Amino acid sequence: MVWKGKSPPKVEVVKASIFSQLLPLVILFAIIGGVAFVGYQVYLSANKIRDNAERSMAKKNVVWTKDGLKVGVKHVEQEKYVDATQSWVVKAWNMGNPPAVKRK
Repeated sequence: MVWKGKSPPKVEVVKASIFSQLLPLVILFAIIGGVAFVGYQVYLSANKIRDNAERSMAKKNVVWTKDGLKVGVKHVEQEKYVDATQSWVVKAWNMGNPPAVKRK
């Protein structure tokens, strides 16, 4: 052997503490937890926005279904519809006729 009379060089092995070994894992979990928290908050706010939009659209008789957007028509009684139409026609007729002119 090359070192016949010499002892082999001593290599010092430094054992890392458990804390220094677990620190990167703790940091990784903290980052993943932070990203998960932000993602969950975005999910909650998106659901709130959707629910508010559905409520406001339902007030206007608009509903989302699997088939698409459905617009409801408010129920109008026939009599009320005819009355409104007749009053409009009468107003138009009266505005179309000039007032009677008195001659001296």
